[in-house]
Amino acid sequence: MRSRLIDLSVLILPLVLGGCSQRGFDAATEQAKLLRRDAEWADLASAGKDVEKIVSYWTDDAVLIFPGQPVLEGKTAIRAYVAESLNTPGFKIRWVSEKPVFSPDGKLAYMRGKEELTVPGPNGAPVTAHLRGISIWRLDADRQWRCVVGEVIPRRR
Repeated sequence: MRSRLIDLSVLILPLVLGGCSQRGFDAATEQAKLLRRDAEWADLASAGKDVEKIVSYWTDDAVLIFPGQPVLEGKTAIRAYVAESLNTPGFKIRWVSEKPVFSPDGKLAYMRGKEELTVPGPNGAPVTAHLRGISIWRLDADRQWRCVVGEVIPRRR
């Protein structure tokens, strides 16, 4: 009986120790990964060619907040907004995000950014707004970072 317990413990101990030795969250690696993903997204949006690829960077339950506008909730609303924006003559968007801050478990992050948005003005001439933003990102089950909240804030000069 005792030899069976020893045999059983020899089998169970590695499983227990293996479960306890999960790799810790590596903030530097995740920071580089998140900034790279955000830069890829910004490049896609700036090119303005593929609505579905641009929208794929949002979570299904994402919200997008602009000052003085109704909150856009979910991918359907965000997809419509992106498609309309990209079809607006003269529309351009560029942004750069920085300084991600992660939750202790490494599954959420927020970062700030600077954005330039060009749209046709009242007389049709392009008008460029300089904006700030905050984005909240979530590490989804497929281990991809996706934006869950984006808020755009006018920048005072």
